[in-house]
Amino acid sequence: MSTRLNLQPIGVVHSPLKSKAEAARQPAAATDATARIELYPDRHFEHALEDLEGWERVWVLFWFHLNTTWRPKVLPPRSASGRKGVFATRSPYRPNPLGLSAVRLERIEGLTLHIRDVDLVDGTPVLDIKPYVPYTDAYPDAATGWLQDEALAVERTVGGQTPPDPIPAYTVHFEPLAEEQAAWIEARTGFGLRGRITATLVLGPQPHAYRRIRRDGADFRLKVKEWRVQFALAQREVRVLAISSGFRPAEIAKSAGTGEDPLAVHRDFRAAWK
Repeated sequence: MSTRLNLQPIGVVHSPLKSKAEAARQPAAATDATARIELYPDRHFEHALEDLEGWERVWVLFWFHLNTTWRPKVLPPRSASGRKGVFATRSPYRPNPLGLSAVRLERIEGLTLHIRDVDLVDGTPVLDIKPYVPYTDAYPDAATGWLQDEALAVERTVGGQTPPDPIPAYTVHFEPLAEEQAAWIEARTGFGLRGRITATLVLGPQPHAYRRIRRDGADFRLKVKEWRVQFALAQREVRVLAISSGFRPAEIAKSAGTGEDPLAVHRDFRAAWK
């Protein structure tokens, strides 16, 4: 017998992330990404926020508002052995689309919480906020289910001891051209491209729809927002070779001369690296 529950959002997330494709898959992969939570003013939340200042991290419970369906089996980004039951994953495609993120709390101003390490898209409804208590919320020695099985498969392949992660990270190295291009993009857009590339590729180069990785001849190509990242693999080192615009030259040329030219940065990028 099921019972219908009524949930009412307490606030909303304002984030530069406008789509699911832009968001990191976990807060740990979103280091330094910033956002703010605006609590609604009509429920005495100014009193509810008392004593929260001073906690370094908080749990944010939220609603995956962009998801309209759920899936009993999903393909997690870290799975190299196929689909898993959704309850054994952190996938947003759940019967009740509830999410949980441990974000860094920077400061509180009135009913606004300024947060960092954010994987939440703009407009996300917030259902609750709780302090992250390290001594009771962290169990570093807990078993990790199918992730442990993935780690053992890696260990049999590359040798060595099973790491605490539990899946050993790849080393990510930017070649001089890619480093220069990424720095150029970051300076003009404010988007932490290098951090997003690294957070994705430390998990490995295997083609994966969720991580937007595809084969590109002998190398690989990664999609990060509107940018394309070419990289190669040598043992367990990923070498980022070059970055290019995801827009075709005809698309970039078509936007020239418009009032607000959203592709101006791509035009300048192509001019700098023909």
